[in-house]
Amino acid sequence: MSVSIKQAFATAARFFTVLLALMVFCEPGIAASSCKTLTVSGNPEYPPLLWEDPRNPEHLTGAATALLKEILEPLGVTLDVQSLGSWARVQRLARVGELDMIAGAFITSERIQYMDYLLPPFTHLAASVWVPKDQGFEYRHWPDLKGRRGSTLINNSFGQGFDRYAEKNLQIVNVRTIEQSFEMALVGRVDYVLYERMQGQVKLERLGLAEKFVALEVPVSNEGLFFTFSKNSQCNTFEFRERIADRLYTLISSGRLDELINEYAARYMSLRP
Repeated sequence: MSVSIKQAFATAARFFTVLLALMVFCEPGIAASSCKTLTVSGNPEYPPLLWEDPRNPEHLTGAATALLKEILEPLGVTLDVQSLGSWARVQRLARVGELDMIAGAFITSERIQYMDYLLPPFTHLAASVWVPKDQGFEYRHWPDLKGRRGSTLINNSFGQGFDRYAEKNLQIVNVRTIEQSFEMALVGRVDYVLYERMQGQVKLERLGLAEKFVALEVPVSNEGLFFTFSKNSQCNTFEFRERIADRLYTLISSGRLDELINEYAARYMSLRP
């Protein structure tokens, strides 16, 4: 065989090797298989969707992560749900890529800079104005909160529109735990607490404070809640997001989340305060 023919065969072999590598790399689902463990966290003040597991304080539990586990298991991916402290810290870690995913976040213009949102939202949540029962006031729309002092979690969002309005017009004290907000309202340090209706109901019931607070009828917002990937996560690929989204849509459409919410609400209520 001449030298030129050998060179031609060598060149062709290299070409087909590169072509095969590109085909494997681009095949749907191959990128997802490289992600064997997904590190997840979220708002630890979010029962029954998410809260710190008292039996394993380094981890979170709840309906949101139970749903995520059912999504990921058929894909061969292990879920590592870590308790990383406050909601504000969880968001900081997602920003720098020390966390792969947040299990439950509303959309804001700031967050979309460092997170990719998975569609569809896995639920919608109404956020309420909570007040002590004997200190209610008329609330119809956001301006009715002017001149009153409120409280909520640090870095909490209630939708882009309300957040912008609140920043310019309202007095809201940000605290680390929602229990602090409710305690402040009871002693008159604030006039109201901003918190999701579902989470507030189970949280107050477990604390033995359900008879002391009421959620005003009109919500301040009703927002979609999403699973989000850190843009800096090694697991964040288009193929992987698509596979998760397909499984998510199927489970949501079947009503699976509603079943999990009922199950985990009962689990949370059985815990000692």
